[in-house]
Amino acid sequence: MNTQSKIAGQRPGLLGLDSVLVGSLPATLMTDDAPDRYTVEAVFTRKADRDEVAAIQGSQTRDYLSDRGFSTVELHVSDRRLEIGNTNLEELRDALAAVIADRLAEISTTLRADRETARNRVQDASDREQERAALVAALAGSVAFARHPTAASDDAAELAVTTSRP
Repeated sequence: MNTQSKIAGQRPGLLGLDSVLVGSLPATLMTDDAPDRYTVEAVFTRKADRDEVAAIQGSQTRDYLSDRGFSTVELHVSDRRLEIGNTNLEELRDALAAVIADRLAEISTTLRADRETARNRVQDASDREQERAALVAALAGSVAFARHPTAASDDAAELAVTTSRP
């Protein structure tokens, strides 16, 4: 599980994209020399954590894109940017941007739920351990190293017999 320092009480929102980095686009766009496909860089709404990066760049995301008709598109995370390879602005505008946004939201939601489940499991295990320790302590506290009342009366009777013998 990834541990990130977070401000107390603040939950990061779903990972998304803000805008295209225009300066990273090919200089020849909208000319006769413009490439059909190229890499478009977009800025994340926040820094992606390690688990999110792995999911974005993983095979499930490749399958997700392929299932939606974008089998040649490649995603790569570089700091606060998503590099969307082998695409173009028109493809992004017409559908790909929404597909990527949906996938990023799905990744964030899934990871958040997985982390919550893991936290709950740890808390449940901790609660059970505290309860068990309390029960053990109570049981140990119930042990009394005192002579049993019948043993004390048996000793008194034996003492009486031994002292009364001539």
